[in-house]
Amino acid sequence: MKLVRHFAMGTAVAAVVAGWSGAAMAQETLTAWFTKGFYKGEDDALLAVVDKFQKATGVKVELSLYATEDCVTKSVGAVDAGTPPDVGFCTTYDFRTTGKWAYDGKLEDVSDVIEPMKAEFQPMAVSTTFLMNGKTGKKSYYAFPVEQQMMHITYWKDMLEEAGFKEADIPKTWNGYWDFWCDKVQGALRAKGKRVYGIGHPMGIAASDTFYSFLTFANAYNAQVVDENGKIVLDQPANKKAMVEAVKSYANIFQRGCTPPSSVNWLDPDNNVAFHNRTTVATHNATISIAGKHMDDMSNQALTAEQRATAKKNYEDNIRTAEFPLKADGSKMTNLAAVKTAVIFADAKNKKRAKEFMAFFMKDENLRPFVEGSAGRWVPTTLKAIEAPFWSDGKDPHRAVVYKQYKDGTVPFQFVYNYNFTTVNAENVWAKAVNRVVQDKIPAEQAVDEMIARIKQIAG
Repeated sequence: MKLVRHFAMGTAVAAVVAGWSGAAMAQETLTAWFTKGFYKGEDDALLAVVDKFQKATGVKVELSLYATEDCVTKSVGAVDAGTPPDVGFCTTYDFRTTGKWAYDGKLEDVSDVIEPMKAEFQPMAVSTTFLMNGKTGKKSYYAFPVEQQMMHITYWKDMLEEAGFKEADIPKTWNGYWDFWCDKVQGALRAKGKRVYGIGHPMGIAASDTFYSFLTFANAYNAQVVDENGKIVLDQPANKKAMVEAVKSYANIFQRGCTPPSSVNWLDPDNNVAFHNRTTVATHNATISIAGKHMDDMSNQALTAEQRATAKKNYEDNIRTAEFPLKADGSKMTNLAAVKTAVIFADAKNKKRAKEFMAFFMKDENLRPFVEGSAGRWVPTTLKAIEAPFWSDGKDPHRAVVYKQYKDGTVPFQFVYNYNFTTVNAENVWAKAVNRVVQDKIPAEQAVDEMIARIKQIAG
């Protein structure tokens, strides 16, 4: 269901932000579509920004909040019909549409907004919005880097201890890490009569978790798919060999029985559900929302006092957020980051005010509360916000790990360099290759050959 909030202009119009063109006419409006926040704090922060913007400009903001999937499908339909909102921010635009829209000339060039604040952003994050326009044949800034996400490991510390191990026992090497959860932890718990699995390993073709998780494995083997000019390089011998090893590594966890058999059909929520049900000891997830669920429960007055106490114990002690192990070659893992993008549409009716709104929204005093309102689910893209105590003081056990991952370095997704990879991801050629190995029993080399052929067909 669509959630809509309209904000009327106040009786008094405040001074316009410095450098802007003056107060708008009373009837002037701006339309904005956003994904509804996962947490109330996100929506509250957004509403506060809208209120401040209206008071500063006199512009009436018509803000619509949509569920995640509805947000992007409605946006695609509106763009195709030539009736988009002025501003759009859906948290799956980056995976599915931003690059293609830019290439097709469907987005407004926002370089005049980005350039003055460019130095405030993490270089990798802002670089992901520098996109190719197929109509002009040139790259430019076509989106705003609002927030980002990274892949994390989540595990039950108390289940690890029940298996007879300490956190210090967890290996740092790539193969040793997965062997530990698969063989030692799962084996010890099975010996106690518990029907649990060492790892919740997303494998479903319909799950975005699968391609994010798999591409993290590909990153661990240094498998390069495209270069920075968007040219496919996966067929080069070194990259192809690395991708074969990544497919083998990812498939092996299923083949040795370390993840539930149903994981081949999992959708995005299912690894979370398995973890919360304690049928898996560890899982990988692209946000810290698994721990966040227990943080929510800590203050949920609909739960009993005992349930809230259990949630607090889980969040603070039993559940751990961790970094991935070292890469297969023993080097430090660089974290694959997905930057969530806001856009202004080329067919927008009020592009001038849309740019003013986004310039206002991206100011630190406005953007930071919005990102922090997600309780750590999303990570800042600005250099200043990531150093705020919310992340850097080390008091929260989960956000402290995310902060360290950020500081260890991030790398972008392939679709930044070749917009056709939004289609590659939507088709999930990565999960298909792994499932060809585990279900159809073909060699990983053959699965990768098929993968390369299909990628070339889509993105070559």
